[in-house]
Amino acid sequence: MPDPISVTLTHLSAPVGGSKRLTGHLVRPDGPGPWPGVVVAHEVMGANDEMLRQARRLASAGYLTLMPDLYTDGGARRCLIPTMRAALSGHGRAYQDIAAARTYLVDDPDCTGAVGIIGFCMGGSFALMAAGSGIFDAASANYGQLPKDMDQALADACPIVASYGGRDRPLKGAAAKLDSALDRLGVVHDVKEYPQAGHAFLNDEQFGPRLLHPLYRVAGFGPVPEASVDAWLRIEAFFDTHLKHTTKA
Repeated sequence: MPDPISVTLTHLSAPVGGSKRLTGHLVRPDGPGPWPGVVVAHEVMGANDEMLRQARRLASAGYLTLMPDLYTDGGARRCLIPTMRAALSGHGRAYQDIAAARTYLVDDPDCTGAVGIIGFCMGGSFALMAAGSGIFDAASANYGQLPKDMDQALADACPIVASYGGRDRPLKGAAAKLDSALDRLGVVHDVKEYPQAGHAFLNDEQFGPRLLHPLYRVAGFGPVPEASVDAWLRIEAFFDTHLKHTTKA
């Protein structure tokens, strides 16, 4: 798989009210471009190895992939709470940071100009909110909290593919609610709930301290390979339609 490189995004984030210091992980596909771009909004645990694996997967599928580290300016200890609040409120510097990452991709001569966003956990909430911002061509939201006012947040959303786990208790019924709202709003979408899966089922490995892994399994957190395979097939097919086959001026 392609290897990520660290890039500086401060010159794009700071002037627009984003982080005063922002870095990201860029993964460039093998072979010649140009390629469509994808911004990765990371989970609550940060831009960790699991998120880097997901970024590499997208690059291997032919996407110029950039994951901004939303905790750059202060670290997780100082940034976690305000970043989570931003994910649910639709306001905050994290959105300028995500927009800065998109600008970085669009400015790359190897980018076609079509850019999507994918998010996991907390990042799934960012992906849903960003879908209605008008700057992305497709969005993938994975087990993210729903906007409080979906009719307002998603009224003019780009096409959305979303995946949820039926055993994810805090998000019980989220898939059905999102599917209904997108139907009502006329947004192109593919929303699916996996009954056997819980939170973070797209992860390749269980997160957190090994001592807590049995507890996470009982709670339904962590990898579910069968559901993950199907979800990734849907994501890649959706992005193929709405990013690879989109021509930008």
